[in-house]
Amino acid sequence: MTPTRTPLTDRFTGKVALVTGGTHGIGHAIALELLREGAAVVVSGLPADAEDGRRAFAAAGFAPLIVAGDLADEKFCATLVAAAREQHGRLDYLVNNAFSFVAKGLDATREDFLRSFNVGPFAFARLTQLAAEVMKASGGGAVVNVSSISAWVAQPNRWTYNMAKGAVAQFTRCAALDLAPHHIRVNSVSPGWIWTREVDKAAGGDRAAYDPVWGQFHMLARMGHPVEIAGPVLFLLSDDASFITGTDLPVDGGYNGLGPEGLGQNTKIAGSR
Repeated sequence: MTPTRTPLTDRFTGKVALVTGGTHGIGHAIALELLREGAAVVVSGLPADAEDGRRAFAAAGFAPLIVAGDLADEKFCATLVAAAREQHGRLDYLVNNAFSFVAKGLDATREDFLRSFNVGPFAFARLTQLAAEVMKASGGGAVVNVSSISAWVAQPNRWTYNMAKGAVAQFTRCAALDLAPHHIRVNSVSPGWIWTREVDKAAGGDRAAYDPVWGQFHMLARMGHPVEIAGPVLFLLSDDASFITGTDLPVDGGYNGLGPEGLGQNTKIAGSR
């Protein structure tokens, strides 16, 4: 069963947020929760996803501005921030979520690495530079970068994706330091295995069968849902996190805390599960 979240009333009323990759998955959940809490939201998505995104927001009763394009294009990054400023006159929050999932290792080409970085940390950095200029005029703001457990652990055949996510971790720290004098906080979240479109496809749509299989890598013995990432992201954007910057919040169901025994089903050590 997909969890639900109770919005906090009017926490972001009068604020403007830009969420990349907001037409589906984690980005969509974040954008939707911001809208439910009163924020004006601008969303980016690939052209192929734009219409599906509009329908999904409309079904929930919202019609945020969706700007379609590819974040590997630096001109599109500028267009996206300009659209948020022109539509709403300010920008308070940036959620860098869109990322290219290229999972290759020994067979990775230069083009594979460039795609991973161009749509990942390079776009995160450029959007933050551009958004910070607008945030300064509003007196400050907050940025949350969506990283991953893949930034912190070794995984097979993942040089491209894991290197790019690892770069997000260091970018978050450096950007937080440089933007602190401008009252702009920068943090990241690292989700565990989440039921996104790509994961659902890998499971053949059979979540009941695969949730315990992939859930065994998490202390909570299940996979997460996009809305469970949205709540922590909204916390980091909000004034409740006013003294938090330059840090990563694992939202991983205990993934990074597990040892090689996993959940312990196959061990005979006394007291194990």
